[in-house]
Amino acid sequence: MIALPDVLAAAERIAPHVVRTPLLPFGRGWLKPESLQPIGAFKLRGALNALALLEDRSRGVVAYSSGNHAQAVAYAARLHGVPAAIVMPSNTPEVKVAATRALGAEVFIVGITERVQRARELVAERGAVLIPPFDHPDVIAGQGTIGLEVLADLPSVDTVVVPMSGGGLISGVATAVKAIKPDVRVVGAEPALAADVADSFRAGELVRWDPVARAETIADALRDEPSELTWAHISRYVDDVVTVTEDEILAAVADLARRARLVAEPSGAVAVAAQARLGGGGGGVAVVSGGNVDPALLARFLAT
Repeated sequence: MIALPDVLAAAERIAPHVVRTPLLPFGRGWLKPESLQPIGAFKLRGALNALALLEDRSRGVVAYSSGNHAQAVAYAARLHGVPAAIVMPSNTPEVKVAATRALGAEVFIVGITERVQRARELVAERGAVLIPPFDHPDVIAGQGTIGLEVLADLPSVDTVVVPMSGGGLISGVATAVKAIKPDVRVVGAEPALAADVADSFRAGELVRWDPVARAETIADALRDEPSELTWAHISRYVDDVVTVTEDEILAAVADLARRARLVAEPSGAVAVAAQARLGGGGGGVAVVSGGNVDPALLARFLAT
């Protein structure tokens, strides 16, 4: 498991290349809009930290992702001048595939249950290094820098709401927050159609869902499941998990566009939907994790 010094070191390491996103007032709480990162999502933090720490990048890097980690690794690899091969599932929105290719990465499209195996094959074939989307301490530490910024910008924060899937983001954020201010509540947000972490939280152990069932949610970036590493952080540091419906997610996307002037993908709006359900007295922060939404889909949300 990572600790606060890992997150502090990551913050210094990635600072020249990430946006220190602001806190924006929204309703009775605050937003942390990671959708404003250069690749449109928080994933850039973890990818930059992990790639910067590689001792040998000469044969390139490999990643598997439904889109945001793909763009993050492609961006970080281009920054360091190394080739990147990205494996993406066939149900990835085209806007994310196109953006990953535009960053110079070689993209491989596979079935939704085949991406990890194909990535491992590419690593073996090329002698490249795998940068997983969440199951790595350097990735988790990079994502945790969001927690440091929230505490610095809003010392009175009482709750941080974080979207969950593989669990790298909430693992890093919760580690940082609880190390500095243990009384601040860290709440995970999850689609009800992919609520394996909520089930695990109630059971006190990892509960696995079928990947085809998890794929039913429109929140395409939240269709993964935690690893043993991320579950260790979640079970230790996270205070609660809130699940939200598809209608609540879509309403949050539209609300962010109309009221906060922020473009958010469905996955990026899940914490906002959860924060609305939680209510609270104004000391809550919701992490808007990404904004890579298909324009046609966004237009449909806004028309309803």
